[in-house]
Amino acid sequence: MGRTKKKLFDLEGAVESWYKLVEQQPLLLPFVVPLLLFLWAVEKWFFSLSNWVLLVCAVWATIQYGSYQQRNIVDDLNKKWMQVTLNTSPVTPLEHCEWLNKLLMEVWLNYVNPKLSSRFASIIERRLKHRKSRLIERIELQGFSLGSRPPLLGLQGACWATSGDQRILRCSFDWDSDDVNILLSAKLAMPLMGTARIIVNSIHVKGNLLFMPILEGKAISYSFVSTPEVRLGVAFGSGGSQSLPATELPGVSSWLVKLATETLNKRMVEPRRQCLALPPEDLHKKAVGGILYVTVLSASKLSGHNLKSNGSSKQFNCANPDAVPSDNKELQTFVEIELEELTRKTDCRAGSSPKWDSTFNLILHENAGVLKFHLYQRTPGSIKYDYLTYCEVKVRYVQDDSTIFWAIGDNNSVIAKHADVCGKEIEMTIPFEGGNLGELTVRLVLKEWLFSDGSHSSTNLNASSRHSLGSSSNYFSTTGRKICITVVEGKDLLVKDKIGKSDPYVKLQYGKAVQRTKPALHSSNPTWNQRFEFDEIGGGEYLKVKCLLEETLGDESIGSARVNLEGLVEGSIRDVYIPLEKVNSGELRLQIEAIKVDDGENSRGSHTRTNGWIELVLIEARDLVAADLRGTSDPYVRIHYGNLKKSTKVMYKTLSPKWHQTLEFPDDGSPLTLHVKDHNTLLPTSSIGDCVVEYQMLAPNQMAEKWIPLQGVKRGEIHIQVTRKVPELEKRSSVDSESSPTKVHHEILNRIKETMIKLRSQVDNEDSDAVSVSLNELESLHECQEEYLFRLETEQIMLIDKINELGQEIFNSSPSLLRTSTIP
Repeated sequence: MGRTKKKLFDLEGAVESWYKLVEQQPLLLPFVVPLLLFLWAVEKWFFSLSNWVLLVCAVWATIQYGSYQQRNIVDDLNKKWMQVTLNTSPVTPLEHCEWLNKLLMEVWLNYVNPKLSSRFASIIERRLKHRKSRLIERIELQGFSLGSRPPLLGLQGACWATSGDQRILRCSFDWDSDDVNILLSAKLAMPLMGTARIIVNSIHVKGNLLFMPILEGKAISYSFVSTPEVRLGVAFGSGGSQSLPATELPGVSSWLVKLATETLNKRMVEPRRQCLALPPEDLHKKAVGGILYVTVLSASKLSGHNLKSNGSSKQFNCANPDAVPSDNKELQTFVEIELEELTRKTDCRAGSSPKWDSTFNLILHENAGVLKFHLYQRTPGSIKYDYLTYCEVKVRYVQDDSTIFWAIGDNNSVIAKHADVCGKEIEMTIPFEGGNLGELTVRLVLKEWLFSDGSHSSTNLNASSRHSLGSSSNYFSTTGRKICITVVEGKDLLVKDKIGKSDPYVKLQYGKAVQRTKPALHSSNPTWNQRFEFDEIGGGEYLKVKCLLEETLGDESIGSARVNLEGLVEGSIRDVYIPLEKVNSGELRLQIEAIKVDDGENSRGSHTRTNGWIELVLIEARDLVAADLRGTSDPYVRIHYGNLKKSTKVMYKTLSPKWHQTLEFPDDGSPLTLHVKDHNTLLPTSSIGDCVVEYQMLAPNQMAEKWIPLQGVKRGEIHIQVTRKVPELEKRSSVDSESSPTKVHHEILNRIKETMIKLRSQVDNEDSDAVSVSLNELESLHECQEEYLFRLETEQIMLIDKINELGQEIFNSSPSLLRTSTIP
């Protein structure tokens, strides 16, 4: 009862077979209709055909329906066979890609071209900073467009191949475009001088590409099979006034081709590969940095004979006291980790399967990075190390807040791992390059990504607490905030044992502002706890950090670092350990905070900054450092106030100069820095100390007098007076005739004339020392004249502001006066 009866006749299949028959044989219907009419006429007027005509029609329909079913079965079998062949065959037949090139032409101009242009432009800018032609002193990328012609893929066809468990798509790549527009502005070096424009207007790249789906289709790895053929069309033009005429620069075209070829070789020629992530969602965030913990666990299958034949000898002046003692015949190795300019090193371990288990804190300055692991062999009892081989792991941020790690495996396969959240541990075993040289096992943890909108994905954030695309951001790209940086402490600094003073300190540079901590006592783990403030700078400016040792014979660098300050959120402190670059150990702990300047704080002193000036009196200095061989100096002071720079007169052959010189600057809150220098007529000037004058907390018209110790030298102090001048026009008396502006101006001009006459006579007498003194006096008089004119302009502005205020008061009070006058 439960059985279903099989249909003896499929009406839908019969109708479909009839339509198919008509579609395949369009002349059948015009032939069948007349035939049926003819048979009907024979049946009606001559003799009966009913016995066999219907039988013939039924047999014919049955044959046609059977052939239709057979064709369907054959097509299904062919499709299944092609699917099995595609999945199991090591190589598939070539397939044409015209449809792909037509699709690429449609989406190239408005979608692919802008994305690739911005990405390639950033890569080329970084490469141009490190690789310059000998004829070019400085080069800058001013424009980048890949044009309207996309590359052509698979002109000779594309095919799939299998290597182990990895599926690989191989197709040709042919890009020949003559509407590329890459504009470079170059400042030329000696002997050419001037500026020139370099325009790349055509490009030709030809090679074979490999595409490999990885991570179950979540990403695609791609690379060139071998170095592609690269040709560039380069035009040269002038760069404006006083620049090189439009002519060809020798060697620049070949240099650009070489630069492009080396960039491709370094990034995407086998076995080096790039990775394109295909996330299920895009949060539209821009990652600007990340914190990465790397643990070098162990190595295996190391062979001393194979490694020695592959390695090369290098010298390192860093004998390791923690190395494990062993036989001369036993292999002793260590691993050096490299991430851009940041390097860290493990201890030496013995054996063919050493275990280190060393963890390092590294910083990514972009949304991607390349971790290189260099293997070295140590000769026991010697400071010589032999470089053996290396392997590398690439890291990239994915737009769904995850991270991809990938490396090259055995037989050029791809080893890829995916961390869907920050804080997830990824363990990878990577073979060393060179073949049969062993393997390295590492553990990678991406602690957090930092974004330009102020958000960050870290281990303590879940999906619900992350900043969404539509959430508001407290990030300000313009000025108006203060960046507060607290240098807390250092850890594992390279403080060497030396005779005499060797105290570490930290120097911070943000834009043009430079601050430094006090030297800490001789320690590899010093504590400073000093706080500094900087005005925020837009445009992604990095904070540059230098750690130095203050020594008797001069300061020595013990590491540097860069800190990306994008994405700081007001009210939250970013507490980070910054690893030092260009050294093997050392970290600095910084606490970074963004503070919005309140309106009250902005307005505090705004009247003085608009209507006042800073009066600085440089009185004298004492106990200066002797910069000349004769045991004296020729000191003068160079004053930096924002973009303004002024100098005092030179006091010759003294260590206790007396200037008694007054300088004035507009009160705009800029840092006031004094640089004491030793004057040399022929040689460059040398520094004998500097200091910062703190005046911002002074009350209006309050004078502060103090001795300030000079920084960067062993001794020396400078005596100054600083006042925030705020003149009050309504309390001023009439201008005294003796100090009238006209008289002061005439006095300055008369002194300049007298100095010029004296200078001519000194030149005639060939008195070089007196000429130098007179030139300094002229320079001082010229600066006095500029200061006097500036003061006149300031007073003029104040007077105009006061007149405008009085006019506004009169205008506001005039209606009431009119109303009063009309009342009877």
